[in-house]
Amino acid sequence: MPSSSEATSRGETDPITLGRRIRHLRTTQGLTLDALGEKVGSAPSLLSLVENGRREPRLGLLRSIAEALGVPMSELLSAEPPSRRAALEIALDRAQRGPLFTTLGVPAVKPSQKLPMPVLEQLVGLHEELARREQLAIATPEEARRANTELRLEREARDNHYPQFEAVAEQLVKAAGYTGGALTHRTVARMAEQMGFTLLHVDDLPRSARSVTDLHNGRIYLPPASTPGGHGLRSLALQALAHRVLEHDRPRSYGEFLRQRVEITYFAAACLAPQFVAVPFLEARKRERDLAVEDFRDAFGITHEAAAMRLTNLATHHLGIPLHFLRVGADGALFRGYANDGLPFPQDVTGAIEGQLICRRWAAREAFERRDRATEFYQYTDTPAGTFWCSTQTGSMSPSGGPDGGSGAFSITVGVPYAHAKWFRGRDSQVRRSSGCPDPACCQRPAPELTDRWAGEAWPSGRMHQQILAALPRGAFPGVDDAEVYAFLDKHAPE
Repeated sequence: MPSSSEATSRGETDPITLGRRIRHLRTTQGLTLDALGEKVGSAPSLLSLVENGRREPRLGLLRSIAEALGVPMSELLSAEPPSRRAALEIALDRAQRGPLFTTLGVPAVKPSQKLPMPVLEQLVGLHEELARREQLAIATPEEARRANTELRLEREARDNHYPQFEAVAEQLVKAAGYTGGALTHRTVARMAEQMGFTLLHVDDLPRSARSVTDLHNGRIYLPPASTPGGHGLRSLALQALAHRVLEHDRPRSYGEFLRQRVEITYFAAACLAPQFVAVPFLEARKRERDLAVEDFRDAFGITHEAAAMRLTNLATHHLGIPLHFLRVGADGALFRGYANDGLPFPQDVTGAIEGQLICRRWAAREAFERRDRATEFYQYTDTPAGTFWCSTQTGSMSPSGGPDGGSGAFSITVGVPYAHAKWFRGRDSQVRRSSGCPDPACCQRPAPELTDRWAGEAWPSGRMHQQILAALPRGAFPGVDDAEVYAFLDKHAPE
């Protein structure tokens, strides 16, 4: 006999439904388990197990039960519950046998006939709602892409500028003594101290955690510095503080998890390159027609990617410059993107852009063909949506990847429509390409001579991007191993 889940999916009778049908027919005829046992020559205890769906009866016993109850075998084996109550009892039984119920740590309620109908309906309703929320929280890849797309469109609609985060970041860095330049590690530590936290660097941080905050003892645990003086640890510390500053609650869905990640990343960037210093710096460079991501990066001691993303926060709102940002892998897949300047990103039917291949003619991919990758690459690209100027810097991650799991070669691109290229260094570039994408004839179809030679003779094995398939693990802290985190905190807690 098939398992309960298999049978249900195929519309067949599962042991629980079969047992409830036997019980329903027995009780409507006024038979006790002892009486039915005498009729079929079986122990009442065995029949009880059958009726509760905990024992699958042999075919011979089933025939005997059908004869004793005076019904055809087909009536016993019907996949439909015999009554509304029986359907609820089956639903409660299944819920209490599932993996979600075992995580609740509460005793099971026996779905017997003595259980009042309103209580039975309420219990089943609660279990259904728990299951619905769990399904929402783990986030299927489709749900994750949908939530991410909604956030991207929201950010583009507001020019990726959040005044409330800018204001709180400015207040905190000023209170810690910051006046300009790169935000030092010491200043970040003072910010933490003002909020009642001490920053500690440990080499045994749980592998699934970027940082761990001990709210009871006022400690924030961070990994050791891989690059002395790098901005990574400052950013991680600021993001950990951001959860407290922005008064985040534990996320209840993948959408909330992503929104919180966007907000803490924004807050950290607003602290590392505070608006009250960054905007005058950018305005001065614009007047000189010498805007450059690399200068912005160096002035505040942050990564090229962080500087490029910070430009999306400030350039449109304060300088009146629409722009786009891309992070692209060496295989041409778009890892992260933002555009409020009309650049047409490739996207799937849901509007998601992550994992989509960008045009081979765009600067973000052309830059990989250069021998000199130490400096920025500048290019004009004619597209069906207009001409865009782009500045691209390539880089590479270690095999272990960064905080978000990225690894391998990548490019970071900031670009603007042709009319706004005049404000940027590199506007005199003579490199110009033409892109017809999304027309497949642009770069997606191989040359005719190559098609003639290799069609039907080539079988490549595609590289799989595992991260786009993974659901968010559930737990006290979404996405991390709770057991590791609690053991880590217990190990490091002060005596």
